Amino acid sequence: MISKYLTRANVDINVSQIEGALSELDSFIAETANKQEAVWSFMIPELGEGGACSLFGHLQETPFELESYLVRSPQSDLRLSQLQTIVHYIQQRTNVDWFGIYQNTVTNDGLQLLKLSYCGAPSRPLFPVNDTFAATSNNVQVVMSGLGRVINNVQSYVESGGEYYTCDPKVQSESCLPLYDEHMQCIGIIDAEAFRNDFFTAETLAILIAACIRIPHYLP
Repeated sequence: MISKYLTRANVDINVSQIEGALSELDSFIAETANKQEAVWSFMIPELGEGGACSLFGHLQETPFELESYLVRSPQSDLRLSQLQTIVHYIQQRTNVDWFGIYQNTVTNDGLQLLKLSYCGAPSRPLFPVNDTFAATSNNVQVVMSGLGRVINNVQSYVESGGEYYTCDPKVQSESCLPLYDEHMQCIGIIDAEAFRNDFFTAETLAILIAACIRIPHYLP
């Protein structure tokens, strides 16, 4: 599965590093003391004109409710708890400043990336999956192409014409990686952000890829 993931995502990381990271992640999830509670409600930013960007630091008064998009049940609550546990692991293991898990979800407004679990500052909960939004969103580019993107200098990337959706202006490095089903179809993404350049080393990426391989087993 690791080799298939690396080939499909077009990411070059040593397989043995990912194997070690997978073993460590599985042990962390299995440890009862590491369990995190599911988060069904969270604050989100006000959106700018046309929803093209979030107004960082300005939050909507009404929280975002996942129950508007997912049926709440003991099973879905368990799945979200497991995803939040993975988020907790990633934050502890890498010290990343922001990390989120998104799943492709059909909504009344079409296919969107729905944020299921995260850590860090409040952020946009839904990303429309379409060509128009892909022109300004790294996340949407990744979910539509199925190819991973690692940006270790956001400023240089944007200056060179790269697609980038700015939520927190402090972000200097970003890694957006796809999630695949058993047929290697892209069903979502993870997004990791750091407040310094050159954050995503081979070791850090191995940890993130291990999470990408496990997360689909826990999606609601």
